[in-house]
Amino acid sequence: MHHQTAQLEPERAAPGERADGRSPMRRAFRAVLRRVAGERGAATAEYAVATMAAVGFAGLLVVILRGDEVRGILTDLVRNALTVG
Repeated sequence: MHHQTAQLEPERAAPGERADGRSPMRRAFRAVLRRVAGERGAATAEYAVATMAAVGFAGLLVVILRGDEVRGILTDLVRNALTVG
């Protein structure tokens, strides 16, 4: 039994597409992907920097709020807020 292989016609390029199947849009998309792939992990690094800044700010607040003068001001503020009359 003999099998015949069908002769396939070469596909024609769509308007605006090159014969090898790469359109200008596809090339632009790939260029953007290459650029973004180089920034992989950038968001994680930004979160790490923001977290470290928040920790530093919280530490500064703890140091400031431990002072006797600030503690007295906050105590008076709470006492005045809770006083009825």
